[in-house]
Amino acid sequence: MKVDVLLGLQWGDEGKGKIVDVLTPQYDIIARFQGGPNAGHTLQIAGDKHVLHTIPSGIFHPEKINIIGNGVIADPYILSQELAKLVIKGVDPRVNLRISKRAHLILPTHRMLDAAHEQALGEGKIGSTLKGIGPCYTDKTARYGLRFGDILSSSFIDKYNQLKQRHLNILKSYNFDHLVQLIDKISFAEYEKNWFAAVEELRSFPLIDSELFINKALAEGKTILAEGAQGSLLDVDFGSYPYVTSSNTITAGVCSGLGIPPSAIGKVFGVFKAYCTRVGSGPFPTELNDSIGESLRDHGKEFGSTTGRPRRCGWLDLPALRYAIMLNGVTDLVMMKSDVMNSFDTINICTGYEVNGQTVQDLTFETLSNPVTPLYASFPGWKQPLHGIDDFGLLPQRLKEYTAFIEKDAGLPVKILSIGAGREETIIK
Repeated sequence: MKVDVLLGLQWGDEGKGKIVDVLTPQYDIIARFQGGPNAGHTLQIAGDKHVLHTIPSGIFHPEKINIIGNGVIADPYILSQELAKLVIKGVDPRVNLRISKRAHLILPTHRMLDAAHEQALGEGKIGSTLKGIGPCYTDKTARYGLRFGDILSSSFIDKYNQLKQRHLNILKSYNFDHLVQLIDKISFAEYEKNWFAAVEELRSFPLIDSELFINKALAEGKTILAEGAQGSLLDVDFGSYPYVTSSNTITAGVCSGLGIPPSAIGKVFGVFKAYCTRVGSGPFPTELNDSIGESLRDHGKEFGSTTGRPRRCGWLDLPALRYAIMLNGVTDLVMMKSDVMNSFDTINICTGYEVNGQTVQDLTFETLSNPVTPLYASFPGWKQPLHGIDDFGLLPQRLKEYTAFIEKDAGLPVKILSIGAGREETIIK
């Protein structure tokens, strides 16, 4: 068997969580392979909205195993809050959630370091979610980090205090007093107390050697879907650096984030919106700072599910989409939120850029480092609602033409089309 992959092809917020939930019945195991609580995967089930930050989006299917993989980083307090919300919704995560012993822990001081670093950058700030993601991955790479397996050790408190003191020494260099700062509206001391209470709770959860678990499951013929967070254009190597996340968000990250060989990768579902959005700073060639951008934001409810920040909105960018498809080896395209554009008279798609007087068809180092002018193809809008349509053949002709243009440019079919937030508002070819 192979591990199928589902990931985002833009700057995140593509709607990955909904599609994982839709596809979960086809799989035995759903596994997150990177990222942390900076993710916000929104699912709408029977009219009820759920936002997941660390837990895989298959958790609402109790018969399916959900794994927080070794490539994920997690804040125990945020995770415990997420678990509590699931219990209130009638979900028992102890039944089907497993956590890798090799997944790294976000400490309260990681969040302080995140805030201090962002403050120091001033106007050049990255737009961090301030969840401690960057500092935690920094410690992982520098080999100082703590992992879930460590919470089972009798020396865990000593290890925690050593790393905390290292962080406090760094904070002093920023002239950043952690004792007067608030985390999620509470004091550092209160947050730390809650953090340790959450660690105690998580000791009773199944902590596993996830790489052994997953490879054994493959050998037994189990079907596995790897779930990505953020988006390909936020990849630490291939995204719009330095305005990126701190992990590999592309298909290659599945191998290191779950401990599987490249030969084990099967289908790759690439999820993208029918337009583009971005949260935080960084280049965004097709951004619309006008009434059209406002309309996309309002109709698409484009506000961060993790931070609540309004998302920047713009037209679909085909060079960026092609680039992400290439990096990931995408086999199946998934287009989200086409219904958001039901009322537009004209819809544009970026087909290339003008850079220093020259036309460029690819997303390159230079196009992400210099001002560019997007070049557009225009399409008439379909000007009708999509609610209730359950077959590609019944879609408005102009939406079919819009989709066909994307498919031709990408060289791939759109296999899944989302026309609303609910599970049932999904058309699968």
